[in-house]
Amino acid sequence: MAFPSRLLDGYGAFREGRLRIEQDRYRALAESGQSPEVMVIGCCDSRVSPEVIFDARPGELFVVRNVANLIPPYAPDGAAHGVSAALEFAVAALKVKSIVVLGHAHCGGVKAYAEDAEPLSPGDFIGKWMWLMAPAAAKVKRTGLSPAEYLERMEKASIVNSLDNLMTFPRLRKLIERGSVTTHGAYFGVATGQLSVLDRSSGEFRAVG
Repeated sequence: MAFPSRLLDGYGAFREGRLRIEQDRYRALAESGQSPEVMVIGCCDSRVSPEVIFDARPGELFVVRNVANLIPPYAPDGAAHGVSAALEFAVAALKVKSIVVLGHAHCGGVKAYAEDAEPLSPGDFIGKWMWLMAPAAAKVKRTGLSPAEYLERMEKASIVNSLDNLMTFPRLRKLIERGSVTTHGAYFGVATGQLSVLDRSSGEFRAVG
């Protein structure tokens, strides 16, 4: 089966455009390695690319994406933990200075959890993964909210819950408490392109720009 033509076309445009402009940067990154100062934990959603949203150059962001931009709590149980491994690498090896949890509007994973709808089921990977949202969901009251308002509050509460889970990692918690690493929550409006950043003092997301 042929490699997807859309990807080949895209690579051709990259090779003739951005690669030519930034070839020296790619060579330097290959020789010296990466040293991004910012880690972004975002959603797999194809509409929400951190590199695009933040107009990042190669080597500037260490990005991890998963369904609904979730961070599980610290669980040293011997099982495979992709997000936790990436966090450990970012903190211990890359020594990032900032960790950003980037959530977004119209998140399919959050909607499926909130509505207990497809593709969730108790025994599948998605259902088990989205159960990480339970603590956030418990803090959001549905009464008096429209469906859209409720989902937005769920999306934002999940960002805060993931930030709380960062503090369960002993090594990372020490770095955060020392001020060596800062953590941030952000929310992207897919339809509007508006970025909002969490204000820790008020607990509200404030629009940027």
